Amino acid sequence: MIIWVNGPFGGGKTTLAALLHQHLDSAVTTDPEEIGFLLRKSIGDHPDRQKDFQDYPMWRDLVARLCTELDRFTHGGPVIAPMTLLRREYADDIFDALHKNGTELRHLLVHADSDTIRARIESSMEFPDSEERSEKVRAFRRRKLADYEQAYATWLGERAEVIDTTALSPDQAVARALALLRLP
Repeated sequence: MIIWVNGPFGGGKTTLAALLHQHLDSAVTTDPEEIGFLLRKSIGDHPDRQKDFQDYPMWRDLVARLCTELDRFTHGGPVIAPMTLLRREYADDIFDALHKNGTELRHLLVHADSDTIRARIESSMEFPDSEERSEKVRAFRRRKLADYEQAYATWLGERAEVIDTTALSPDQAVARALALLRLP
């Protein structure tokens, strides 16, 4: 089983994924972003390079293939994949490929109201040794918030099992996720 943890940038996906990993025996976690980093490095300054690695069909294909192979390796997982997917067609590419491969998918959405997400972004310090690098991450997350809100309003809120973390602690969020997944 693949547990895809989606949500806004800075919304708590990584935290939820880590807590799920602690609670689920034999779980593994994969970071689809790492495939994107590999593609960026491999493509380098090629004239057809994209700014966002999610724009590469090969990224979506490789992510689906990796998740499928990890699911097979773990004999049904669970495989936890925290990754923001805001474009419906990109989610469809990955999720349809998983279904075609016979891989069970559970799509969780870590959601919070906009004010809560903004407050979390502003309080984040991704690089404790570098305020400048941390601010770059915060700026990116702020820019992407409107994209998340649009996706949530148009398709994402209906296509995923929503965990509204506006008023939840991380422990409460993982308890809610386990209840939705019907896993101990």
